[in-house]
Amino acid sequence: MICLVATANAAPIDDANSFHMRGDYTQALKLYKRLAAQKNVPAQTMLGWMYGGGQGVTQDYPEALKWYRLAVSQGDAIAQNNLGSLYQNGLGVKQDYREALKLFQLSAAQGYAMAQYNLGALYQNGQGIGLNHKEALKWYRLAAAQGHVYAQNNLGVIYSDGQGVPRDNNHAHMWFNLASAAGYADGAKNRDLIAQRMTHQQIEKAQDMARKCQERNFKGC
Repeated sequence: MICLVATANAAPIDDANSFHMRGDYTQALKLYKRLAAQKNVPAQTMLGWMYGGGQGVTQDYPEALKWYRLAVSQGDAIAQNNLGSLYQNGLGVKQDYREALKLFQLSAAQGYAMAQYNLGALYQNGQGIGLNHKEALKWYRLAAAQGHVYAQNNLGVIYSDGQGVPRDNNHAHMWFNLASAAGYADGAKNRDLIAQRMTHQQIEKAQDMARKCQERNFKGC
């Protein structure tokens, strides 16, 4: 999964971001290019995003790859994740799960939640590396602790199906419920499905677990 760059405390790029958020892609592209030529990493990443998504330009994956690689060479976690997603999905390059894995690992090691989720998905599906549900659980937990709803939902799946852990409907319901509370529709659907396998008392317990998890900001859940 690719993520849009979000910059903070980056005054030189604020104008470009403002134009981009307003949908004025032509002006945003002009400013990003100017900044990227000065080796501004967020601007390079945003150019990769715009070319990959066809925002203000004809969709051009080779051009997206070029800009992402420049940002990756400077250690940018978002560019590492987004470039990994291109390799994962074979967009502009030959599909290469091992290269995607390497890039997600670099980004995830910097604490980037989207990359942690993507890395967990590779381990869960055995793509680029052997199937490893315990590693998937580890990376999903790290992403879920940052409020990543896809990771929270996938943790629910792991507990629901007993993938590398004992099957646990309470924890499955808790994670589905947390994803649902954040607005993720599939989380709500999965929560309601798992609830059909639970007693009223078990559901109440799972709901209490979810409340306590939220109070701890998803830590130690």
